[in-house]
Amino acid sequence: MKRFNIETTIYFGEGSLEKLRELDNKKILIVCDKFIGISDILKKVLDKLEKCEVLVFDEIVPDPTIKIVAKGVQLLKREKFDLIIAVGGGSSIDGAKAIREYYKRIDENIEIDFYAIPTTSGTGSEVTEYSVITNEKESLKYALTNEDLLPTIAILDPELVKSVPKSITADTGMDVLTHAIEAYVSKEASDFTDALAEKAFELVVKNLEKAYADGDDIYAREKMHNASCLAGLAFNSAGLGLTHSLAHMIGGRFHIPHGKINAIILPYVIKFNSDIERKSYLDSENEILKRYQKLGKIAGLNGINPVIGTSNLINYIQRLQKSVGIPKNLKELKIDGSSLLQDIEVIYEIVMKDVCTKTNPKEIKKEDIKTLLKDIVG
Repeated sequence: MKRFNIETTIYFGEGSLEKLRELDNKKILIVCDKFIGISDILKKVLDKLEKCEVLVFDEIVPDPTIKIVAKGVQLLKREKFDLIIAVGGGSSIDGAKAIREYYKRIDENIEIDFYAIPTTSGTGSEVTEYSVITNEKESLKYALTNEDLLPTIAILDPELVKSVPKSITADTGMDVLTHAIEAYVSKEASDFTDALAEKAFELVVKNLEKAYADGDDIYAREKMHNASCLAGLAFNSAGLGLTHSLAHMIGGRFHIPHGKINAIILPYVIKFNSDIERKSYLDSENEILKRYQKLGKIAGLNGINPVIGTSNLINYIQRLQKSVGIPKNLKELKIDGSSLLQDIEVIYEIVMKDVCTKTNPKEIKKEDIKTLLKDIVG
């Protein structure tokens, strides 16, 4: 038996930020980072909250830490809020999720609504029951998962992502692609999640390079914003895979943006999952290959058989990476990743404990991790 549910109400398209005007006489905590805290984006949000009392907690950082989450919880304990609004990228939304979750653990009877307003098109965190936080002492990212982490309302206004720089557009866009692909080949994929993952993948294929080339292309921005949310809905039910397990560990160790490290790892994990280098053209009944082949067809690639289709998908992703300025390994990123190969025992243990590993379509051995790390390090 599998489960699919959508508990978050989603408002999307141009002008969707106007939904905030319906709030009246509420005490609201806005959670964001310092950049958003001084930006026009926050001003646009505050303009819609004229009838409410608002306090801004702008101390979220990339890969929010346990220490920052604890600080947010203390703020909630001192003040009584009706609503939390997260404004920003995945880190701000994940940080707000964790703050609300740990606050509610203090008193199970606490009721506090939660709105998520993403300002990047990548994580899909506005519709997922996941939150990634960082343990600074161990330089590790942990994926929390709990239905209570789901926002009450998500607002996807493309006007808020027009100013996103090219590098972040690339990183977050490739993150969406990774979410769609991993959800599609997940052990827990279903007809429902497939429909969402396929559409998210299609939208990225058609719009990422356009949004990267011209940030003012509001149509491409809106489609990427929707793709991010659709992919989030897909993986919230289907789960993810080994790309994310490795990205949590490597990204935490070297402080690499999540979307960027996902993009670097993705082609190598597809090679591993499909075992493409050992397949002959006769392997037409391999289900993992057939799924990758179908995605290749959605991208307009030659997929005359599953092996060719999967191979072409890998080549396409690598071309897309290059076109949006994503390096192919850590070496190109000017990072010395040799320590990863020396710590294989610890890394294997961390990867196998990661929640995302459970739904990877192929079983993983220690030697597999070692081989993958050699490619990732470069």
